[in-house]
Amino acid sequence: MTPSGAASELRRTLGVGDAVVIGLGSMVGAGIFAALGPAARAAGSGLLFGLAVAAVVAYCNATSSARLAALYPASGGTYVYGRERLGPFWGYLAGWSFVVGKTASCAAMALTVGAYVWPGQAHAVAVAAVVALTAVNYGGVQKSAWLTRVIVAVVLAVLASVVVVCLGSGASDAGRLDSGASGGVSGVLQAAGLLFFAFAGYARIATLGEEVRDPARTIPRAIPLALAIALAVYACVSVSVLSVLGAEGLGGAGAPLADAVRAAGVPGLVPVVRVGAAVAALGSLLALVLGVSRTTLAMARDRHLPGALAAVHPRFQVPHRAELAVGTVVAVLAATVDVRGAIGFSSFGVLAYYAVANASAWTLSSAPAARVVPAVGLLGCVVLAFALPGVSVAVGAGVLVVGVVAYGVRRWVAAR
Repeated sequence: MTPSGAASELRRTLGVGDAVVIGLGSMVGAGIFAALGPAARAAGSGLLFGLAVAAVVAYCNATSSARLAALYPASGGTYVYGRERLGPFWGYLAGWSFVVGKTASCAAMALTVGAYVWPGQAHAVAVAAVVALTAVNYGGVQKSAWLTRVIVAVVLAVLASVVVVCLGSGASDAGRLDSGASGGVSGVLQAAGLLFFAFAGYARIATLGEEVRDPARTIPRAIPLALAIALAVYACVSVSVLSVLGAEGLGGAGAPLADAVRAAGVPGLVPVVRVGAAVAALGSLLALVLGVSRTTLAMARDRHLPGALAAVHPRFQVPHRAELAVGTVVAVLAATVDVRGAIGFSSFGVLAYYAVANASAWTLSSAPAARVVPAVGLLGCVVLAFALPGVSVAVGAGVLVVGVVAYGVRRWVAAR
């Protein structure tokens, strides 16, 4: 359980605007610069249907998360909700999925920054980015929120430029938007699973629930607002890029947005898009480290992780040991391993995480009408998880099994 002493609690400083920005920093990140290509390969122009499916599932998850966060405004997000509503095991499983999967995502985002900024020294730049953002987070969540505002403003400006250039060019053709969902239903669902991963930051503010002012009012307003803005941005970018490249061209693009502005006849915008992608990856990394460190804090409070990680800095009111631990692990991974192509399991883990959130929300009311949204969200998470590529499902399931074994061993040792 959460300690009751003031010294072990975080400071409530985030308002609605801060919460929305942190959610946008998580969602409008590097995913939009890279996720459209794989989604188009899976579904053809049906990726727009995939985007709609992902948005419906994300809406259900966001609604469930908002209801739970208002009731349990503590650090940890679904780890806390699962523990309180379903029991310790389910909370642990959600926390395990989040911490392990998102730690790999942190390293991948750091390497993405390095690949865009200085390809020849990607690992060194990645480590520098992790160290710098860990230092920002250590200084207090308000500093993190301020930097996220700057990052979100830059990324939205770049994406707006891409949309204007593509839709305003002679290369744009609306006929490319309905060329057929070549991947069929399975392709659309796989595209939805891939695109959902880019949406997954909408509830990042829920993991920071202990640092939000008036959480019962702020969180339910911030989560759907951030989701709505991100959906509008994703839809505009998807339509504009698809109208220029077509489904086949988009599916074969290594850097979809850069290729789209080049095809639209404005190659001079390509470096700007690359800068935007690097900044977006920084934003994703910043938000990921915030979320992982807060979930680590919550799990350490319950001794699922070393209790020392539950410490809160007396001046900055942040989980400083958890932040340093996460930053160190991510920096080591970013320095030694290229995990950009090996984190498909993170999508599986995120969907498992939100499945627990929806199952927790199901228990909040016995009224049939109140259970529709969590039921749709839970079903959507399960379907999208198993619609992912086979390797992602296998690795993701393997990670969950390792977590279950670790939980069982810990319980067995404690009982002896």
